[in-house]
Amino acid sequence: KTARQLQSFLSVSLEIRYTDGNQALMQKWLGDNLNYQPQVAGDLGKKMHMAAVEAFATGKQRIVMIGIDCPDLTTHILKTAFSHLKSHDLVLGKAKDGGYYLIGFNRLIPQIWQDISWGSSQVFAQTVAKIKHLGIKASYLKELNDIDRPEDLIIWQKHHNQ
Repeated sequence: KTARQLQSFLSVSLEIRYTDGNQALMQKWLGDNLNYQPQVAGDLGKKMHMAAVEAFATGKQRIVMIGIDCPDLTTHILKTAFSHLKSHDLVLGKAKDGGYYLIGFNRLIPQIWQDISWGSSQVFAQTVAKIKHLGIKASYLKELNDIDRPEDLIIWQKHHNQ
């Protein structure tokens, strides 16, 4: 819903990357008017890297990747991410569990996904260390919750009961 709202404010294209499903099921769930692509095999870093490679290869100038597990993500945050990419190489939104809920680029930076302990509470810290090591001009968004485990579902429930 939030990403679709963003389309009405900015000229952005939405792409849905999925694993262990098929395009027909994705279209039935989310609609026919989106671009659907299966994810490559491998860890999350490899999946995001290949999505970025393909996006930039098709001429995209700025890309922002999000998961569907962050109920507090708003169109304002997404607009801010795209805006920051006008003056920064990378934008990153920290998740409270030590990962991140958003990463965006204005150019391909393949090293950013290397040597990261995917699925751990160290993902954000390792990514920030890599950003600093590589001398990347980065912008950071506010910290938000994401939903990764059954005990996190209370966050989702609170969000939908507001």
